[in-house]
Amino acid sequence: MNENNKKRGLGGYFIFILVLLGFAIWIGTLRSNVTGYNWNNFMEDFEAKNIVSASIAPNSEVPTGTVYLELKEGLVKEMYVSDVTKVEAVLYEAGIPVIMQDMPSENWFMYYVLPMLVIFVIFIFFFSLMNSHGGGGGNNRMMNFGKSRARMTGIGEGKITLKDVAGLREEKEELEEIVDFLRDPMKFTKVGARIPKGVLLEGPPGTGKTLLAKAIAGEANVPFFSISGSDFVEMFVGVGASRVRDLFEDAKKNHPCIVFIDEIDAVARRRGTGMGGGHDEREQTLNQLLVEMDGFAENEGIIVLAATNRVDILDPAIMRPGRFDRKIAVGRPDVGGREEILKVHAKNKPLAEDVDLKQIAQTSAGFTGADLENLLNEAAIIAATQNKAYVQSEDIKKAFIKVGIGTEKKSRIVSDKEKKITAYHEAGHAILFHVLPDVGPVYTVSVIPTGVGAAGYTMPLPENDDMFMTKSKMLQDIMVSLGGRIAEELIFGDITTGASSDIKKATGAARSMVTRFGMSELIGTVNYDDDNDEVFIGRDLAHAKTMSEEVAGQIDQEVKRIISECYDEATGIIKEHMEVLHACADLLIEKERISREEFESLFSGKAV
Repeated sequence: MNENNKKRGLGGYFIFILVLLGFAIWIGTLRSNVTGYNWNNFMEDFEAKNIVSASIAPNSEVPTGTVYLELKEGLVKEMYVSDVTKVEAVLYEAGIPVIMQDMPSENWFMYYVLPMLVIFVIFIFFFSLMNSHGGGGGNNRMMNFGKSRARMTGIGEGKITLKDVAGLREEKEELEEIVDFLRDPMKFTKVGARIPKGVLLEGPPGTGKTLLAKAIAGEANVPFFSISGSDFVEMFVGVGASRVRDLFEDAKKNHPCIVFIDEIDAVARRRGTGMGGGHDEREQTLNQLLVEMDGFAENEGIIVLAATNRVDILDPAIMRPGRFDRKIAVGRPDVGGREEILKVHAKNKPLAEDVDLKQIAQTSAGFTGADLENLLNEAAIIAATQNKAYVQSEDIKKAFIKVGIGTEKKSRIVSDKEKKITAYHEAGHAILFHVLPDVGPVYTVSVIPTGVGAAGYTMPLPENDDMFMTKSKMLQDIMVSLGGRIAEELIFGDITTGASSDIKKATGAARSMVTRFGMSELIGTVNYDDDNDEVFIGRDLAHAKTMSEEVAGQIDQEVKRIISECYDEATGIIKEHMEVLHACADLLIEKERISREEFESLFSGKAV
């Protein structure tokens, strides 16, 4: 609701309260039987012979009534009495002329019809007020459940353009074709080309799907309707389908235009996947959306843009050409894209000279655009809390740890024994990170507890963007995960529960190698993965087994064999570097956190 609508709404409520108050006062005057003239005043004027004449008006509730007294001074006094005959007798005995009026008939209109009429008018006024100025600018209007909640952005109102989107070069080129068509459709239609009716932006969270849609709204010189998928679905049956119809009716009135549905998986989830019947509100909404996008009615000049990070659960009918003709994968940015994104988010942040955005981009492999923005924002917060004028490289390193691992709990009390166990545990991880060729190098090693419940952490520094994993790299990852448990067993002859998450990670990687990636000679290149897109309980219950009991046993044997071989090989590597293991643990106990340079100096024997 904008400011003017707010003021009008408050003014309407104020008027309503005043009318209600006035009505209550008026009803009170009709029902009130209190005046300032009483029996004592009457007796005083009677004894002083001030009364000239009187007029008695009896009520229907006999013998009550009202006495009107004319006094010598020309004044008229009004008095309510419980027995008019008593007053009449007193006045007659004194010789004062008295006029007895006829008993009035009851005024039904004044006492019954008029109050009901006023209440009805007030109700109509209040109802129209709520309907016009209800909270949320229309989202809570009483009778508008079936109306579309899409927000329309007019021509030239978009604040973000494609120039503001960094790191998505190919994605922008594909979307620029749509903008070009909306600006000059004849360029395409003269060669028989048909612009895609729908474009689906798919990719992990935080990669910039919604940002791309906002940029299209600012770039295309056409109206832009934006709505969330969850805005269609309500508890009332038929409301979602009605909102879809209303949305496309508005779009037809303003074509050519773009309709953007964010998080479309909320409304376009695969049908027939529930435990019971499929004729529910969400499926009716999806059916209406399918018809509107490509049914008997033509929607010329309407382009549907949608975003989701769960393309695996969308209904196949909405994914076919003619509805979503084009699927644009918005993935995690590469090193060049990350550098561009960092430059965009660093525009309004004063950076110190020691901050190298290229180096940050190289060391932030796997980060999305949202992750990078959050990284710089956390660094700026750290700098601000320390009253710094600039964001320094040290602040960004601290932000890396905060974003990647969690906030360090320096106040947590840790015993010397636990600290020593943690130091050797993390040193075991770090040695394998450094020695094995495909998994390093080490960025930070720490024995400070973190907010995620870990007693310490070893943070690697991936320098390359891997498009796929090799068998040797997966085996090395398993060895690194087991390094902490191995170091505990070698040094203390005992093991702790601190390696539980490491063991879980190693087991998951080994099982994926066997069942998904065909990296086992015994099992062969056969996929036995049970989790292929069965995200619905209805389908999962009817899911047939993909393997026999014999094969399942062989898979378990292979997983155990891979982990055992990795454990033995990692044990041999750590035994070869026992001096580094002891030196690293001692340094961690002393400093609690060591950097890459300090750790690598232990291998050369030169202290930093």
